[in-house]
Amino acid sequence: MQRHFHEELDALKQTLLAMGGLVEDQIRRVMTALIERDSELAQEVIDRDAQVNAYDIEVDEKCVELLALHQPTAGDLRFITTAMKIVTDLERIGDQAVNIAQRALELNREPQLKPYIDLPRMAEKSQRMVKESLDAFVTRDTELARRVCAEDAEVDALKEQIFRELLTFMMEDARTIPRAIRLILISRFLERVADHATNIAEMVIYLVESKIVRHMLA
Repeated sequence: MQRHFHEELDALKQTLLAMGGLVEDQIRRVMTALIERDSELAQEVIDRDAQVNAYDIEVDEKCVELLALHQPTAGDLRFITTAMKIVTDLERIGDQAVNIAQRALELNREPQLKPYIDLPRMAEKSQRMVKESLDAFVTRDTELARRVCAEDAEVDALKEQIFRELLTFMMEDARTIPRAIRLILISRFLERVADHATNIAEMVIYLVESKIVRHMLA
């Protein structure tokens, strides 16, 4: 019975990682769609969100089932409750990819405002944070998890830099405002991806050290 329970826990972890790989790929694809002005690819990202949502439901239902049937304690209980929180953050990362895809579709109907330099950098950092937070979850590496939390400041700084640059465009030419606002929104969506990765990293620290660090890490 105990062996079967731990096999189910491992299967749960593998499903979470599959979902994590999917949302990472969603961010990668949507940025390609934005940079290459590929509306078909942007629409594919929107359509694939159904698979992200299916994983969300699957993990949630499995967690509830494990809690009900096995009444786990200590470390196993922390693992399941952590999984329930992580899956929520992964689902929201998927939502941010959809938000970016929708803005990309709108931007592709008009001439490109400017070369995209900082947005791809921001996306790369956010995507890496998602990957590293999941790596930390798999290996229970709290040092890596803390590094992910620290990296969030770099993403925030890029968002501010993008905002300042686009504000200049809008002040110089009012016709750029709709496009600039969409790009500012994309930077905010990427910032939220990084925030969700930070949440996952904080949950890893809770899982391993039984220590709640939300709102405490600078």
